Amino acid sequence: MPTLRTVTLGCKVNQYETEYLRQGFLRLGYQDAENGEPADLCIFNTCTVTAQADSECRKILRRLARENPHAEIIVMGCFATKAAEEIRSLPGVSEVLTDKRQMGDLLARRGLVDIPTGISGFAKRHRAYVKIQDGCVFPCSYCIIPRVRGRLWSRPLREILDEIIQLVDNGYREIVLTGIHLGLYGHGPEDTDLPHLAGLVEAIIDSRSGFRVRLSSLEVNEVTDSLLDLMAASPERICPHLHIPLQSGSNRVLKRMRRRADVGYFMERCALVREKLPAPALTTDVMVGFPGETDEDFEATCRVVETVGFAKVHIFRFSPREGTPAAEFPDQIPEKTKKDRARTLDAVAERTRRQYINSLFGRQLQVLWEDLAGAPSEKSSQWLLGMSDRYIPVRALASRGKQGELDGVTVEGFDGTFLLDRDLFAVTSPPEMCQNNAQVGCVGCNFDDFPTS
Repeated sequence: MPTLRTVTLGCKVNQYETEYLRQGFLRLGYQDAENGEPADLCIFNTCTVTAQADSECRKILRRLARENPHAEIIVMGCFATKAAEEIRSLPGVSEVLTDKRQMGDLLARRGLVDIPTGISGFAKRHRAYVKIQDGCVFPCSYCIIPRVRGRLWSRPLREILDEIIQLVDNGYREIVLTGIHLGLYGHGPEDTDLPHLAGLVEAIIDSRSGFRVRLSSLEVNEVTDSLLDLMAASPERICPHLHIPLQSGSNRVLKRMRRRADVGYFMERCALVREKLPAPALTTDVMVGFPGETDEDFEATCRVVETVGFAKVHIFRFSPREGTPAAEFPDQIPEKTKKDRARTLDAVAERTRRQYINSLFGRQLQVLWEDLAGAPSEKSSQWLLGMSDRYIPVRALASRGKQGELDGVTVEGFDGTFLLDRDLFAVTSPPEMCQNNAQVGCVGCNFDDFPTS
């Protein structure tokens, strides 16, 4: 039986698309290659969001060719679109898909008769990503993605609902809606018969019970009143977590970035989210060191982060992308300044994160249990690990529940990485502290080690 290996860089959309192709090839008779086993076919889904991502793509391609010397290598994704000829010239590459709409054609050429319209599972995860749209028509001055993702289009409503129903029937209890520009679902030139995002979400939660929906990144002007009203009316079905990119707290910088909302509007909408939803988790992206960013601009960003009180801030240092206007701006910021600003902002973000986490103590959160940790031979030392509706991971005694289940959990403490279920908190008190001020029993002090994506 021929073997298959998949490698994915980049966003949730890429991860969904890789899983779509993987399931198609499994239906063609392939099986996943074991670790260390050379594969007959490699599929590599690439990213080009930064120059570093381009470099990583080249390294991975060379390694795939070296470790799988007899394999066909199919390359797709944003870097494949941007640098198709370069990729075709690399060893082992047999095919380059420059448009994700070619995936069905690829499976058909390989002999698959019944081309799937979606996925039925998501590898070994308990949360499933569902892609609902593609394309972006708002080119920020630093971003290359609109050039490599093509026109704006949305998936048919019935196709999305059928896919989600199948995933739920197969045991998935969280569906993460994702897209290149999620908030533009239903806004494409051919989307005249489709609802906008709030209507889609309402149709999804009406289609089945027993699962919850999480939204991935939305621009602030896409957090509409109708969407917030739906979230407020369905707290058990739609996670009270919104990722809204800020990028900068300076209107001057936002204008040069070609962002579509100013700081005042951003903060007003975040305040409305807090007014409408119970203890919502607001997460964001911030870019430091954009060309021309002054100390005053950066200080304004820090103030906005502190005022909004984000639960998590993803901090990026500006990286010039060839072919974007910002790469040609004359007032580039030195790398040392970027690093210093990122370090300063990280301290502010960590403070707001901890303040938000503290505000959750005593509150019941909805948790999806995803993993077990601890010594397998000692059940009393085993813990359940899960993701809360607020996108903060939670730890509980293993006897609490089962992997793949949704559970209402009252949290009472924090160990530096995980919120602690009330019962676990009781048996770990009084807390001994580690060097990162985590309670005894901490399984790690790096949030990013937990599989949250």
